[in-house]
Amino acid sequence: MASLLILAVSLVLGVFLRQVKTIPQNAPATLGALILYVPLPAICLLSLPDLKWERSLISLALVTWIVFGLAWALANYLGKRWRLPRDAVGCLILTAGFCNSAFVGFPVIEALLGQEALKHAIFLDQSGSFLIVSTFGIYLALSYSSGKLQRRMLFKKILLFPPFIAFTLGLSAGAWGWRAEGPFREVLERLAALLTPLALISVGLQLQWRNLREELRFLCLGLGYKLILAPLVILLLYHSLGVDLEIIKVSVL
Repeated sequence: MASLLILAVSLVLGVFLRQVKTIPQNAPATLGALILYVPLPAICLLSLPDLKWERSLISLALVTWIVFGLAWALANYLGKRWRLPRDAVGCLILTAGFCNSAFVGFPVIEALLGQEALKHAIFLDQSGSFLIVSTFGIYLALSYSSGKLQRRMLFKKILLFPPFIAFTLGLSAGAWGWRAEGPFREVLERLAALLTPLALISVGLQLQWRNLREELRFLCLGLGYKLILAPLVILLLYHSLGVDLEIIKVSVL
């Protein structure tokens, strides 16, 4: 109950702080950078060494690729059928095809499924969400906005992304039998605990309710896919394939 309560309190606090004039306009970006450099790497180093290499991990890695592929196909189909603007199709693919599986996903997974499920959520995020957003996501955003893609810069950002470095170190450490113990583990746990309040406050600071009526059709289309169709597809597909129940829960959430 306390875990769910801190989600709600942090989100509402972020919405409230948005009205405080002394809060800088770039506060969400600052919080986002702080999360990427501190709590997320700490969580990777805490949880990933305990990850057991099983065939079910393939299912985790494929979740966001399946959701993205379906979103791409559906948005392009509806774009042609309804003659939607090109930028609207691109936005639907990006917003419905991808998910915030770290900033929002980790706190939700931890609150609903517990600390033990976090290692699966991290693996899904870094092997799926992060890689696909950093490659196809950037490519689509630039192509639909007539921008240019610099491959060298793209690969550099991927390799130097702090959570990805911690992800690689965490998996490598686990393969060598290393686990965080003693005072070092306590430090990592305290740093990791910053994720939920900082992430949800950051989300609350960015929430805007203006001009929703003008975008209502696209909003309903994107959310209908993301909150109903995509989870249903993953649930039915993974259940039919006999995927472990814990993996299914993390994947659907």
